[in-house]
Amino acid sequence: MQIPILIEAVPGNGYRSRGGELYALSAEGATREEVLAKLQEQLRARMKAGAAIVPLEVPAQPHALVRFAGMFESNPLFDEWKAEMAEHRRKIDEDPDIP
Repeated sequence: MQIPILIEAVPGNGYRSRGGELYALSAEGATREEVLAKLQEQLRARMKAGAAIVPLEVPAQPHALVRFAGMFESNPLFDEWKAEMAEHRRKIDEDPDIP
């Protein structure tokens, strides 16, 4: 997964990078096109001053429960349980008064 990061020089202090808050840019206008144009202008000015937008590669983390995927694959009791659940759902669909 990649996330965009803004890197810009900080006078006398090296560089600063930002992500997330869309680079702390803000604009107001009467139309979507107007605010977009204002944001583009702000971003162009920062890039002209030496800022750059670069992708930051963030390694994807597997879901915490992925290790349990397929754990009942070869368990015959699981197939019976699924069949019983399907039958119970069918009965409930036919008669909503069944708990």
